[in-house]
Amino acid sequence: MNTHSEDIAGRLLELALERGALQYGDFTLSSGKKSTYYFDGRLLSLDPEGAHLIGNALLPLLADDGVDAIGGPTLGADPIVTAAAMASWQHGAPLPAFIVRKEAKGHGMTQMIEGPLPEAATVAIVDDTCTTGGSLFHAINAAEEAGCTVGLVLALLDRNEGGSEAIQDRGYKFEALLTAGDDGKIRPA
Repeated sequence: MNTHSEDIAGRLLELALERGALQYGDFTLSSGKKSTYYFDGRLLSLDPEGAHLIGNALLPLLADDGVDAIGGPTLGADPIVTAAAMASWQHGAPLPAFIVRKEAKGHGMTQMIEGPLPEAATVAIVDDTCTTGGSLFHAINAAEEAGCTVGLVLALLDRNEGGSEAIQDRGYKFEALLTAGDDGKIRPA
């Protein structure tokens, strides 16, 4: 990550604490696992300053990897891809955004992907957190089935619980804005 993105990630971490998107304590996650912190990426990505910071932190990463579009799994990625698309337009290098459904729509065009996905595009896949990588892999598979190449996989927070390693083991480049340390503290990546 470049220095500009690192500075933004530092402010993003501060904002996560200010807005309650990151809380420390004893938590039981939806998986049933215990955690010393809880991260709600939507409290960050749906916040006006948070969306602005996220979009601008992702832009250099997206430019470095020459992607044509950014997308991810609904619901966590929805505001993130929108923030990145808006920031890209404001900086004169528009990137379309797309959303990957949990299941293909049962009517109409029966699409798995919503949004303007360029044909045979190189895409970035993003989500708010990466734990096991399951939702990121779902979006990766959908993009590849649509004829795209995945050039980059991103997360706001890498929980460092095996997901990012699994993504890299399958040959994908992975980046995160924030990362969980062995001590359970969140830091800029």
